This record gives sequence, C-alpha cells and structure tokens, in this order.
Amino acid sequence: MCRMKKYLDAYRRGEIVQTYIEFYGGCMSTKLKAGIIGATGMVGQRFVTLLNNHPDFEITLLAASANSAGKSYGDAVEGRWAMKESVPSSVTSMVVRDAADVAGNAALVDFIFCAVDMDKVETLKLEEAYAKAEVPVVSNNSAARGVDDVPMLLPEVNNNHLAVIESQRKRLGTKKGFIAVKPNCSLQSYVPALSPLRFFGIKEVVVCTYQAISGAGKTFESWPEMVDNVIPYIGGEEEKSEKEPMKIWGSVIDGKVVNATVPSITAQCIRVAASDGHMAAVFVSFDRKPSKEEILTCWKEFKGRPQELSLYSAPKQFLAYFEEDNRPQTKLDRDRENGMGVSIGRLRADHVYDYKFVCLSHNTLRGAAGGAVLMAELLKAEGYLVAK
Repeated sequence: MCRMKKYLDAYRRGEIVQTYIEFYGGCMSTKLKAGIIGATGMVGQRFVTLLNNHPDFEITLLAASANSAGKSYGDAVEGRWAMKESVPSSVTSMVVRDAADVAGNAALVDFIFCAVDMDKVETLKLEEAYAKAEVPVVSNNSAARGVDDVPMLLPEVNNNHLAVIESQRKRLGTKKGFIAVKPNCSLQSYVPALSPLRFFGIKEVVVCTYQAISGAGKTFESWPEMVDNVIPYIGGEEEKSEKEPMKIWGSVIDGKVVNATVPSITAQCIRVAASDGHMAAVFVSFDRKPSKEEILTCWKEFKGRPQELSLYSAPKQFLAYFEEDNRPQTKLDRDRENGMGVSIGRLRADHVYDYKFVCLSHNTLRGAAGGAVLMAELLKAEGYLVAK
C-alpha cells in the first residue's frame, strides 16, 4: 500500500510536510527515458508519434546513421516524414545522434527501441552492444528473433516467455541489459486469431497474407509502381510467417524457448496496393473440430496479460469478429482500437480444411512500433524496465 500506514501515522503526529514529500517522492511513478535507434525511418517515425505524451515513457534520445547525426530531427526527416501527424514539437529541435555511439547514447536513456535498417549480423551486433552497456533493447528488427534466450513477444499470447531474460542476462554478463523482440508484421493478424484455438489441437494452417506497402517502408508517393498493382513476392516474408509462430507457441525449458512442433504452416505473402493494414486468408484443421459457436466464443472472450494490467496501449477488445460478409476491410477497420486490435470475419466451414476465415491488423501499429511499445509497457509493468 505504498507505505501508507507509515504516512498515516506521520500525519497523526503532525509531520504533514515531510509526509507529503516522502509520499509523492516514493510513490509517484516517473517516466522512463526512452531512446529510438533508427529514428528517421518509417517505423522510427511511428515510434516518435506513439511516444509523444506517453504516460510511461519520454523520448530523451533520437539516433540514426552517421548521415543524419548532428542534424535536428526536423531537418533529418524533412521531405521523408511519412506520418499523418506532424513531427511532434517536443522533438523537432532535438539533435539526432549517431546510433553507433553506444556508450554516449547509453548514458541518456533507461532503455531503447531499435528500428534500424541494417544487415542482420550488424543489427544483432549493435543490439547486443547496447544490451551489454546495460541498456534494455526493445527491438522491431528480425536479427535476434531466432536466438533461443531472446523472447519474441506477442504480449497477449506468450508473456510467459519473459522468463528467458534472466538466462540471456547471464549469457551477456549483464544485470539490466537484454534484448526482447517483436515478431514480423506479416503474422500478427492470424497468429492472435489462431492462438485461443490451440486448445482444440490445430494440425494444419494455410495462410495467404495481403500486405500493405508501408510494410516495405514505402508510401504511394515514394513507390508509384504500386499504384493499381499487386506483387506476388515479398522477400523473406513467407519463411518468417511459417517459422516465427512456432517460437511464439513454444515452451520455456531450462531458460530457453523451445519451438513448438505443431501445427504445420504454409504461407504465401503478397504485396497489395494498400497504404496500411495486412490482411490474411486462413484455412485451418483441428484434431478436435470445434463448433463455429465455440470458435466465436474463444475469440470474444480472449484476453491477455496487457488487458489484465490495463496497459496504456492495450486494446480493450483484442479480437473482434464482424458478422458482415464484407468485413473486415483494410480501409475501414485497420485503425480499430487505435490500430492495436485484430479484426476477424467470414468464419465458415471448408470442404478441404475444417474452417476458413479472414483477419486484419495494422502493420505499423500492432505489427511494428505499436506492438513494441505495448511490449515495453509490459516489460515495465513486470519489472524488467526500470529507471537507472
């Protein structure tokens, strides 16, 4: 109770002023100092907008490549700002630092979000350097997703994987530093929809994703070739869509995440002419086929740790089902729950698999920066992110 009895006793003794100071000094939470590494790219920009006026975090560091270092943030993103909102006034004049200056940057933050556009080997090297400098890393990158003591979180689905952080710290030789990653954006519509159905023994999944151009860091202005177009290939996406769910659904054994072995998943990933929002068409077979009503109940009632904790970015209704035949639609429904909810529709029986349905998530919010911010909120709530 925040040492309440002590303060009440002090109040009765007339020590009102000292009680006030101690109470508010000891119990009011202070914002953690957050850095954004890769702050000038599209995901980095999204981090900037999401952290503006955030109740738990404040931006104290913006870092990018040496090309942007030394410029004000406003100048660094001039002509390339891709968000609908204007650049927040709180960061317009902030000087961008060199992302490679790990020691200097570490002194300015309690933790960082990482959204760099670099080679995987170099990205992992950079993220581990920050972690070894005792700076927790909340990563939007794929470099560390395959490391078995690095949690890859969908916060509502596998928050228990945070347990591997202690093993990771031992490996890195750190007390506070670690890396936690979010999964690829391509799977963050259908994995949440499938997760509460695992009770029925999912055997096989076929999925085709229809992915917006912002997933490639593009807008229609910067990628006019995508107007009135569909491209049936996105490099590396199909492998991620098939393999990363197995880690999310894996188990923590001896300080490591051991991947699940079922279900089998096959995926195709297609780039479509939408600005934001990834849709998925899903076919699924079960060991114990549920009724349609059971599936709808599972989706309606599903809640995760973020909902239990009422975290700031957590959607109240994580999974929402639309009864209309023509919903969800990318343009109409991608922003549901501030872009953090998953929308589902068209659940029906299939003559090859047991069921088929479609689902939708916002790829730069739930699928990228928003999912990472929610992960950071969970890490803070569970005691993994603390002020220096």
